[in-house]
Amino acid sequence: MDRRAFIIVVGGSMLVGPLVAEAQLPGTVPRVGVIHHGGDWQLWAEGLQQGLRELGLGEGRHLVLETRETRGDLKAVEVAARDLERGKVTLICTAATSVTLAAKRATTQTPIVFFAGSDPVTAGLVEGFAKSGGRLTGVYNRLLDLTGKRLEILKEMIPKLARVVTFYDPGNTVAQEGARLGRQAAQQLRVQLIERRVSSIEELRVSLQELKPREVDAYFYTPDAMVGSQSQLVIDAAKAKRWPTMFHELGRVAKGALASYGYNYREAGRMSAKYVQRILAGAQPKDLPVEGYDKIEFALNRRTAREIGFMIAPLLLLRADQVVE
Repeated sequence: MDRRAFIIVVGGSMLVGPLVAEAQLPGTVPRVGVIHHGGDWQLWAEGLQQGLRELGLGEGRHLVLETRETRGDLKAVEVAARDLERGKVTLICTAATSVTLAAKRATTQTPIVFFAGSDPVTAGLVEGFAKSGGRLTGVYNRLLDLTGKRLEILKEMIPKLARVVTFYDPGNTVAQEGARLGRQAAQQLRVQLIERRVSSIEELRVSLQELKPREVDAYFYTPDAMVGSQSQLVIDAAKAKRWPTMFHELGRVAKGALASYGYNYREAGRMSAKYVQRILAGAQPKDLPVEGYDKIEFALNRRTAREIGFMIAPLLLLRADQVVE
């Protein structure tokens, strides 16, 4: 198949999708690497798959996704990225700034489509927003910037909030900045932020077990990809200790978190899919703009509130974009 035919096949809409399988020669289906930590990031991966289907790119027929779930280990991200590049995948998709930085360090040629939770220019992922200027491009949000507002809403939910715990990996520069912003917001709100530095999933598990139920008043998420990958572990532990929880991603409330203020990772995955389509069709990442995802949603779970004996103020319920009953 020549390059022009390939572009027509990959860039086509749903109308031409059914013709792709017949037009491709054996062994020519593009291979796309996908690297994420699991947990919250699985929602992003599911959104990516959904977006590709909506664009007429059926998995197995028009492309093959080779997924590596790294469970919070940035060294494993580097290993996975090098392995995918050696295997000559067409491009790599990554979720989280820290994961993207690790994949970038480990590779030299493969295009990368990212979903980042911080400014990609400041983080060193791209040169600019109008054109990325390199082999990386994708979607970003301002998760870090929402740290203070997230704690402010938690304080509004719990007027007598005095001590709130957060967990983060001290080796993650994005997480360090998130903790700094959390510390700053806590000081302004006259709340004590209890920081638990955890470098692995096992350390997170132990730290959760060691905290006594009355030692803190609530759990508060500060951006960290590894901790985010274990959000269900945190939710379950917090429920057992009857802590209110404030997360960053809409899907966590459906899974039992009390509240979230932030983004819908599934939708971010859908947005990432169009970058995959364009690169497979021949576009160069350096020429593609970086797109911001700015839809912020506030969600509450009344069922969880009942389980932990917490009363949500009626005005907060009215303000919520979604309420799980």
